[in-house]
Amino acid sequence: MKAIVVHEFGGPEVLKLEELPTPRPMAGQVLVRIRAAGVNPYDTYMRNGVYAIKPPLPYTPGSDGAGDVEGVGEGVREFKPGDRVYVAKTVTGAYAQYALTQESQVHPLPANITYAQGAAVWVPYGTAYHALYQCARARAAETVLIHGASGGVGIAGVQIARARGLIVFGTAGTGKGLELVRREGAHSAFDHSKSGYLEEIVKATGGRGVDLILEMLANVNLGQDLKLLAPQGRVVVIGSRGDVTISPRDLMTRRGSIHAITLWGVTEAEEKEIHAALIAGMENGTLRPVVGKELPLAEASRAHKEVLAPGAYGKIVLVP
Repeated sequence: MKAIVVHEFGGPEVLKLEELPTPRPMAGQVLVRIRAAGVNPYDTYMRNGVYAIKPPLPYTPGSDGAGDVEGVGEGVREFKPGDRVYVAKTVTGAYAQYALTQESQVHPLPANITYAQGAAVWVPYGTAYHALYQCARARAAETVLIHGASGGVGIAGVQIARARGLIVFGTAGTGKGLELVRREGAHSAFDHSKSGYLEEIVKATGGRGVDLILEMLANVNLGQDLKLLAPQGRVVVIGSRGDVTISPRDLMTRRGSIHAITLWGVTEAEEKEIHAALIAGMENGTLRPVVGKELPLAEASRAHKEVLAPGAYGKIVLVP
């Protein structure tokens, strides 16, 4: 099978397309023919060797994918060859034509969701759900601001929050991104590339501020986020690429709080809840992953460059 292999940590150029033996499922394992693999920002940090999780070399990147069950090991009861599935973490990596998984890492892909959309489920939608409901305890009628709302996690947050009755504000940096944010359910969208957009957000709340902020780039925005909070408002840090300075008094005067998450920290019970919610949302049409670009597996290095570039628009997926 063809797979992307990393032999040394470094830039996008270390992503090599190679021929590897197709793995065989052992007891409790499922072999999935990957039709699409999702590209996440954390994939690039791991490839650079700067992520909290550092895999042993060599390794094949990718935790998100979708495809068909090719084979199952002894003891697997929930899946059979031919089943359409999405994967949430793998044993051997999703940037490949085949991926070996534990049975618990495989989930049914609803018939109305394409393989490319299925590859955009776990990290984007799992992160957004975990941030909104398991971490911040978001409630209907609250106002949520989603920074970078045109990207994978951002769009997921917009759709989930809107479906649960929140007032949704989103930011994006291009006209195309702003249009996407509005189309997917945001009540208001703001151009974060223009000066004065923070004042526009406060004005849109009648001067009260927002109850909740999902922050994708804390090293840039966190200091200003605190000034946008309503009384007892919360910021959930989902992503950051460096250090940041904040003024604690901005929190103190609002009785606000900062939370920070990684999807890898969820408990087994939380993960079970996440998948139940996401599958139900996909089945009823509430959750509709947006794929902005599909690239051949051989262009993984290009995907790693583009996933970090400004102007995010939906999800980037690789097609083996």
